[in-house]
Amino acid sequence: MQRAAVAEDKIFQALADPSRRAIFESLTQGEAAVKDLTARFDISQPAVSQHLAALKDAGLVNGRREGRCVYYRVEPRGMKPLIDWLTHYRAFWTERVDRLEALLEKMDE
Repeated sequence: MQRAAVAEDKIFQALADPSRRAIFESLTQGEAAVKDLTARFDISQPAVSQHLAALKDAGLVNGRREGRCVYYRVEPRGMKPLIDWLTHYRAFWTERVDRLEALLEKMDE
């Protein structure tokens, strides 16, 4: 359980930054080199590399080296801890919303 919490924390921290979210979203469209990502965003190359390192540390992206370029792509399995967390709370909120809906209907009568 502790390891899952650490993974969730890393994912939330990585995606908390708007620039990292934008880079991650951009990578959902396909693999891209650091230089391509730098051209897409108004961020320096070292900053893009730091954002990618945080995303990689969280397990959200993977990189592969080809010559002097590193190409990054989304790692779909990296989202599993976040999806599991959301699934757990989805059941909680569904029950609460159903109870609220029943209460509102009762009040309307």
